[in-house]
Amino acid sequence: MRTTPRISEPAAGARRAVVALLAAVSMLVGGCAGFNTNPRDPLEPLNRKVMQFNDGVDAMVLKPAATAYKDGVPPLVRTGVSNFFGNLGDAWSFVNSVLQFKFQNAAEDFMRLNVNTFFGLGGVLDIASELNIERHKEDFGQTLGRWGVPAGPYIVLPLLGPSTLRDTAALPLDRRADPVHHLSQVDDRNALYVLRAVDTRSNLLRIGGLIEGAALDKYSFTRDAYLQKRRAEIFDSRESDGVEPQDGQIPPEPPPNEPAATAAPQPRGPASAPAR
Repeated sequence: MRTTPRISEPAAGARRAVVALLAAVSMLVGGCAGFNTNPRDPLEPLNRKVMQFNDGVDAMVLKPAATAYKDGVPPLVRTGVSNFFGNLGDAWSFVNSVLQFKFQNAAEDFMRLNVNTFFGLGGVLDIASELNIERHKEDFGQTLGRWGVPAGPYIVLPLLGPSTLRDTAALPLDRRADPVHHLSQVDDRNALYVLRAVDTRSNLLRIGGLIEGAALDKYSFTRDAYLQKRRAEIFDSRESDGVEPQDGQIPPEPPPNEPAATAAPQPRGPASAPAR
């Protein structure tokens, strides 16, 4: 007569412990999935932790250095430093404007670069702005977006801050195009990196205080502002035509002979933007 083997108490206890552990893991995974409510930000739990790390580094190192830099360096010198690094960026902006077929912007970037380099003491003086030659900041992430590459999920990079998968993939090329990267002297290169970071942070001191004082959720505010800013940079003024472009797609032109101010409202679908 066959008998069913009896499970010992230790084995039964181990089984119950495994079942409880699996249940706890399932609840944790489900909780993380439910934490995210924004489809553009599937990595929100991780991104928030990276942002906390970045805020800690900023509070301990970068913000005090930027504050001391702003308080101790005369405004005229700080303006010259910002102009110098802006002039370096105009060269890469020119290349990306050409790649995006923005030939007017490319011409203005080229004129800015030459005028400020030769007549502005290497870019320390912004003579081009005095001549009403507009600056157009372009990078390779914007170029990819211009030609239909989707932004992908929102990502917070350690030390670098807000980004997207597309912009993160473009970072190596942007870095190689940076003239500072090609300096042979390591000490000089690192000194310029630090100076640029401190100068950039000093220009954001007031904005950072406003965000911390006004935003209920600094993370959500920063994410939404960054994504909206990048979208506006990629599509320029074409969103003002009343056409809502999809991320990663070149927005279609508005229908001919149908001005936005006179178009009749549609009975179905989302309401169109009010005419300006």
